[in-house]
Amino acid sequence: MLGDKNELYPIFLKVNQLNIIIIGGGEVALEKLSFLLKSSPNAKVGLIALDFSPELLALAKKHDILTMQRPYTQNILHKQHIVIAATNNKDVNAEIYRDAKQKQLLVNVADTPELCDFYLGGIVTKGNVKIAISTNGKSPTVAKRLRQFFEEVIPDDINVMVGNLNSFRKTIKGTFKSKVDALNKLTETLLIKN
Repeated sequence: MLGDKNELYPIFLKVNQLNIIIIGGGEVALEKLSFLLKSSPNAKVGLIALDFSPELLALAKKHDILTMQRPYTQNILHKQHIVIAATNNKDVNAEIYRDAKQKQLLVNVADTPELCDFYLGGIVTKGNVKIAISTNGKSPTVAKRLRQFFEEVIPDDINVMVGNLNSFRKTIKGTFKSKVDALNKLTETLLIKN
């Protein structure tokens, strides 16, 4: 529908300072963990499942991630901040969602948008520049294509420019508005024009 609005508010979480638990041990859990670690290699993540795929165990071992082979119980959510339910059992995923909401935790139930507080969208990272892309859960393929586009058009040396602008920003005197105006004037040529 043309009237649909994307009500999501993008934030960048310091997941190396938050406790994240992924419940599930198969392909979907592997996808969620891979996505998280690609963007944040030092994320504090734990994995819980009855069984783990060899690929998931290998990735967990590579990143020194704790794995616990056991069934889901509500006490697993203790001291967690973010919960990702990725089991192959819809009833267990729904139980995880209810338990997480009861504890006021942020939760994502894989492939179930109505049971998600957040989505794991497309992310472009070039040095200190990170861009998050969301289609409001409607089309991961479009998010992927946009990610590929931005990866191509953002120069690999963007960090040099970001560092120079940061140094310049520290030298600007005056009001907040005058600082913003100075930085806007300096960066106005960054706009992509056809």
